[in-house]
Amino acid sequence: MTEGSAGLPSPEQVIELLADEFARAGYEVDDVAIDTRAQPARITVVADGDAPLDLDTVAELSRSASALLDGLDTGETAYVLEVTSPGVDRPLTAEKHFRRARGRKADVELADGTSVTGRIGAVSDGALDLVVRGRGDWATRRISLADVAKAVVQVEFSPPNAKELELVGDMGRAAGTEAGT
Repeated sequence: MTEGSAGLPSPEQVIELLADEFARAGYEVDDVAIDTRAQPARITVVADGDAPLDLDTVAELSRSASALLDGLDTGETAYVLEVTSPGVDRPLTAEKHFRRARGRKADVELADGTSVTGRIGAVSDGALDLVVRGRGDWATRRISLADVAKAVVQVEFSPPNAKELELVGDMGRAAGTEAGT
C-alpha cells in the first residue's frame, strides 16, 4: 500500500477532509486505507459511531465522502471509494469500542493470562460490566479496562438468553434485538 502517491491524498488528508462531515452524521472516521496497487486505486474509509452503521447510512456517508474527495485535485488518477464499518474482527482496544459493542458477546483475555467470555454490559469510568455464566445462573463481573489484554466480539448465530440481556440492561441495539417494542 502506497499512501499519498499517484495523485491520491494521504490517509491523514482523507481523515481531515471527512472528519467534520462524518461527525455531523454522528460517526467518526476510524481508519483510512489507500491501496494504489488495485486497479483502479481503492480508498477505504472505516466509519464508527455509537449508532449501528446500516446500509442507508453507509450510502449517505459514501455520497458525502465522494463529493468532498471529488473536490480534490487527484490529476488523472482514478479510484474507487469504499465506506465500511470496522467489522466484527476488529479488536476492542478503547473504551468507546466496548461501549459501542454493548450487548455483544466477547472473548476477553486479561493481563494475568486468564480469559473470560461474556456479554458486554455498561462501560464507564475505565471499566466494563461483563455478563458471564456462573454456576447455573448469569452474573455480572466488573473488569477494569486496564486489565484487558485483548478483546474480540464473537459472531453469534443464536439469540441471547433473556436473563443475560436483562443483566446487560438497555438492549435497544444489542445482538439485533429491539427493546421496548
